[in-house]
Amino acid sequence: MDIINDTQDAAKLKETKYGDDSIRVLKGLEPVKERPGMYTRTQNPTHIVQEVIDNAADEALGGFAQRIDVTVHDDGSVTVEDDGRGIPCGLHPEEGEPTIQLVFTRLHAGGKFDKTSGAGAYAFSGGLHGVGVSVTNALSRRLEVTVKREGKIHQMAFADGFVIEPLKEAGSCGVRNTGTRIRVWPDPRYFDEPQISLTDLERVLRSKAVLLPGVNVRLTCEGGGALAGEHTWHYPGGVEQYLGEKVHDEPFLIPVFSGERFISETSANESFSLGEGATWAFSWMEHRPLQGESFVNLIPTPAGGTHEAGLRTGIFEALKSFIDHHSLLPRGVRLQMEDVGARLQFVLAVKMLDPQFQGQTKEKLTSRDALKLVAFQVRDPFESWLNNHVEYGKAVADLVIRQALARMKSGQKIEKRKSSGVAVLPGKLTDCESERIDERELFLVEGDSAGGSAKLARNKHTQAILPLRGKVLNSFEVERGRLFANTEIHDIAVALGVDPHGPDDVVDVSTRRYDRVIIMADADVDGSHIKVLLLTLFFTHFPAVVRAGHICVANPPLYRIDIAAAGKRPARKEYALDEQELTSLEERLRSEGSRWTVGRFKGLGEMNPEQLWETTMNPETRRILTVDFEGEGWNDIQPVFNRLMGKGEAAARRDWMERQESHVAVDI
Repeated sequence: MDIINDTQDAAKLKETKYGDDSIRVLKGLEPVKERPGMYTRTQNPTHIVQEVIDNAADEALGGFAQRIDVTVHDDGSVTVEDDGRGIPCGLHPEEGEPTIQLVFTRLHAGGKFDKTSGAGAYAFSGGLHGVGVSVTNALSRRLEVTVKREGKIHQMAFADGFVIEPLKEAGSCGVRNTGTRIRVWPDPRYFDEPQISLTDLERVLRSKAVLLPGVNVRLTCEGGGALAGEHTWHYPGGVEQYLGEKVHDEPFLIPVFSGERFISETSANESFSLGEGATWAFSWMEHRPLQGESFVNLIPTPAGGTHEAGLRTGIFEALKSFIDHHSLLPRGVRLQMEDVGARLQFVLAVKMLDPQFQGQTKEKLTSRDALKLVAFQVRDPFESWLNNHVEYGKAVADLVIRQALARMKSGQKIEKRKSSGVAVLPGKLTDCESERIDERELFLVEGDSAGGSAKLARNKHTQAILPLRGKVLNSFEVERGRLFANTEIHDIAVALGVDPHGPDDVVDVSTRRYDRVIIMADADVDGSHIKVLLLTLFFTHFPAVVRAGHICVANPPLYRIDIAAAGKRPARKEYALDEQELTSLEERLRSEGSRWTVGRFKGLGEMNPEQLWETTMNPETRRILTVDFEGEGWNDIQPVFNRLMGKGEAAARRDWMERQESHVAVDI
């Protein structure tokens, strides 16, 4: 092994050139080409084609288009055509370039901003950031666009994101003959597979037809293959017809309950904006497990999100009210959300003015307001329907109660595997009611103040609270036999139900009392210190629990952003985890023309119970990280803990901090 001393290392660092010319500024579409995975899925080009389809669907959603035609050509290119209004082709009043050119060559340029004032081109759309077709252009060898608008035919062409054929007028047409045709040749350099997925493309187009009643959607595949030829979709029956097609091989337990509700002048709600709402169709099956599809502003969300949680919440509340009203629940049985959703089959489509997704690929909705919006729209009509169809309501109630009894029986089996020894639980532990290990959570909370808020905010059936007074002992070099001399560590170990052990010990983690132990500390330096001390305890003395994925860290927000009402959008609040997320959120609000104020949380105890539940404890909206070993195991990370937590390693720790000064953050 070659060893370089500190003097040589420092000399090498001084020789490194770092000047003004070291800073590189990415312009235009260069960021997309440098890091395509940040903007789209790179397994194959299907998603960049979907961006073009989404724009056509947005025209149809606004009532401006009646057809969407997609053609997959023999040469691997794809054409998307609609009969919408056509992309504007005049000079942009501020930029001095053709508007159509800006749309294809500039990130964050589009007609989907400024939704709240009504000045934007779309009230509801799946595109949020204006990076859709510009990303398509950046990752294509060639892109051709033809626009019919205002009696004229315009054409333009791009290659590698740059204009190669400037905008020109190529003919005339009828004033009412409008629309856009885009042909894309994806560049295989940016994708793992060069060909689009015809199966995924078919699914996307079918879903557009389902969610756009009256719109004809057509796919034409040139050449051979299973999908060769022409396919047309038209769903006058909307989501109910689609749900029936999806599960045609097994009968529903009750007739499909479908409907739609949107916020109107007569149903105004201060939490939501006019036009927001949901369309749904759902029922249950005796043997098929939970299965559903969801969409937000026509965008498929295969990973679900808060809107699906809202549907389950609305159904659960309506059905529970029906069961209670008719006294159907047996003594000792407690219904839970999973009982109601275990056999549920659904299709859900949501309209929101400003939906927030997890990443640019928009596979999961994270908007917290969506949960309340969908639950609010679904609960009352479904509860009314149940009370008007009592026989169907009782059939669903019977299925749900049987699910609850099976769950309780399974939970009892888990309990029997626990140790027969009885430990006296810590007096400051506020335990949860559930007997099912796989749904019990223990929150380790910093301080009595935050502990008090957490107790009020929690779901008392599944969430337990253990407040910690002061900072936990650094247990890295503490012998196992002396751990319980520290009160905080003693209480954590007893509450957890697993004895301290070493990395090589064989441990039965099924004796644990909770499935997840969640460290919940403030989002500041003191909170980070407490997290490090607790993680040191678990890595050093409970490694089997860590390895099994039962230790988690909560991510409470550091900032609260209060956004003033604007146009159709009521006042609302958002949260940001850190400076980076705050900056990103402020950029978006600035582009919308919104006004806002920012407040910084000094600690969890400063949050009221509702805020703490919404941001940090609600399983549907919180953000938590599961802790695990990196590398092969304990031997890989033990030297790191030794350097950072060892009492005799102060010199090595100082040396490491000096070497890593660009990565070490200090909050003063």
